[in-house]
Amino acid sequence: MRSTTRTLFLCLLMAALTCLQAQVPDLDTKYAAELLKSGTPAPDFKLQTPDGQTMQFSDFAKGKYVVIDFWASWCPDCRKDLPEIIRMYNRWHEKGVEFLGISFDTDKQKWTDYIAQAGVPYPQVSELKRMNQSDVAKAYGVRWIPSIYLIGPDGKVLVSTVLSYKIECELATSFNNDKLGTTHDYMLHSIDGSKGKLSARLYQPDLKPEERCDLVIMCHGLNADKNFPLLTELADQLHRQGIATLEFDFNGHGESEGRFSEMTIPNEIEDLEQVLAYAQDLRFVDNIALVGHSQGAVVAAMVAGKHPDDIKALVLLAPASSVRDDVVRGNLFGIDFNPLDLPDSLVLSNGIALGYRYLKTVSNLPIFETAANYHGSACIIHGTGDHLVPYTCGERFHQTWSNSEYYLLDYYDHNFTVCPYRPIEIVEDYLKRTMR
Repeated sequence: MRSTTRTLFLCLLMAALTCLQAQVPDLDTKYAAELLKSGTPAPDFKLQTPDGQTMQFSDFAKGKYVVIDFWASWCPDCRKDLPEIIRMYNRWHEKGVEFLGISFDTDKQKWTDYIAQAGVPYPQVSELKRMNQSDVAKAYGVRWIPSIYLIGPDGKVLVSTVLSYKIECELATSFNNDKLGTTHDYMLHSIDGSKGKLSARLYQPDLKPEERCDLVIMCHGLNADKNFPLLTELADQLHRQGIATLEFDFNGHGESEGRFSEMTIPNEIEDLEQVLAYAQDLRFVDNIALVGHSQGAVVAAMVAGKHPDDIKALVLLAPASSVRDDVVRGNLFGIDFNPLDLPDSLVLSNGIALGYRYLKTVSNLPIFETAANYHGSACIIHGTGDHLVPYTCGERFHQTWSNSEYYLLDYYDHNFTVCPYRPIEIVEDYLKRTMR
């Protein structure tokens, strides 16, 4: 049995962290039921390439990881997914992973034209038969496209799915064990916040005297803390790039002072402003970026709007800006209340209670009006499977800032549990491009 890795552990932790996130439907239960299961030897086959050459799969795949993409140029879902497969090829082929496309096109010219048009860089083969007439489709149990397999070096199925992110998550698990889980030395700090002392930890890379580096401040979401797995793993990756990080607990969260029932978003804005001022006083710090998840993303966006000249880059992960509209209409996290007569507290399904001041201040919170004052670089990432915060929130931030990048990840939930590797990769790449 393969050893449990940190990537899978992160997925479990993040799935359990908040009870508020609804379950994302797994399309594999409906469309991948007849695909070969993990551990099954991959059937061998011989198929023709576009130039008429015969490819034998066992020769092509021998001793390698191989991603097989069953698709067709006439298939809308395949066309939509193809850029993701190409991106994965560009990311993983250099590590020794082979990719192979098996098409169910029947018109060779249309097949080859689309391969050229889409810029597919990996080998393609086909029987030039419909899926229900294809021998290789029968051998692999393919009844829906796109269907994707990951075959291991031993020639057995590792993953069979209709969801490309599952392939990437398994590749990240298999190839990134040397990068995950490294422990770095932190300095623990106590920073004055709006409701008392904030618990913080600072990572500073080894620097020569008078040498400076960039720093990223991490902002967790509601009812989380500085140990939120997605942010801690991102911090771990940034450390390898020589980027410092400052992680802290907002008031009423984690190890910071203050009562959760008295927490408000304006208080958290004050907390982050204090943390920002603290970071600016560190002699080794050059540029500063903010990274926020969920409510922490809203706080980060508003602080960037209040201090636009102090922030070099801004990252919002599933920004929960819908909280204002939810309170105004009297339904927050699925709980109804009278917005004209706010309750003293609102007990959520996971047992935490939001106080009256939280509800009152949120209903008048100028989220986008404040954030619009930021004119620097921004990166927004959201998932179509986010049932807690609609991805239109991310789109609105993208529309607010002309100098922003927007990534909408299909099927990803609010905490990006389906494959945390992907948003981490996006953020890491973005910060490397914008901070230096």
